[in-house]
Amino acid sequence: QRFELTVSAAPVLREGRAAGCVLVAHDVSALKKAERIRRDFVANVSHELKTPLTAIKGSVETLIGGAVDDRENRGEFLDAVLRQATRLEGLVNDLLRLSSLEAASARLDLADLPLSALAGEVHREILPAFKTKKIDFANDVPAGLSVRADRKRLEQALFNLIDNAFKYTPDCGRVSVSAAAEEGFVRVRVSDTGPGIPADSLSRIFERFYRVDKARSRELGGTGLGLSIVKHAVELHGGSVGVESEEGRGSSFWFTLPA
Repeated sequence: QRFELTVSAAPVLREGRAAGCVLVAHDVSALKKAERIRRDFVANVSHELKTPLTAIKGSVETLIGGAVDDRENRGEFLDAVLRQATRLEGLVNDLLRLSSLEAASARLDLADLPLSALAGEVHREILPAFKTKKIDFANDVPAGLSVRADRKRLEQALFNLIDNAFKYTPDCGRVSVSAAAEEGFVRVRVSDTGPGIPADSLSRIFERFYRVDKARSRELGGTGLGLSIVKHAVELHGGSVGVESEEGRGSSFWFTLPA
């Protein structure tokens, strides 16, 4: 195991002459790790902000350069500005959600919540965005199963997982939500018939800004923070998250909440 240390030294004097020295070492491994995480986070946020801002700037410059008078094409540039502004809004909202979950002052407003009804509500909220896709949705959560959780946090976790499943599942595919009571907790599972996740990406899939396919994720409107928000929301309840996946055979994301 490697450590990062800061070392200071002072001489030991005897009768005015150096008889040795005292070394003091401080383990700063945790501090250095926190600094690296902060730097990586700032770099990632900067990159995610820069991409849509560059697109917005390019469209506005084109409009100022004369395209604003081109009735046939100006709508295309205005649509691009709106699309990228919406992307920026999504990123900022996800950053605020993540910050709220990571805050030491984060609190839970616990209540008994019916899982099946909640999954149905989330599905109805998501459906309009995917009305052109022919995807079969199955709510397999037992009608009588409930969990004690914060409604806002649980809804966000379910929304992010179901939304992800719909984004990556092709036409004529299937998305399902299931849940089961296990010893001391309830396990909720969102499964899809999408492209699956490579084995070497599974351990990093819940990291902030980690993407398996960066180009496709951005094309689908992802911010790279959705699964990290799920992880923090679940862990705030004392639960855990995980994923089972195989390339070409879909994915199954799950989380547990204390019963």
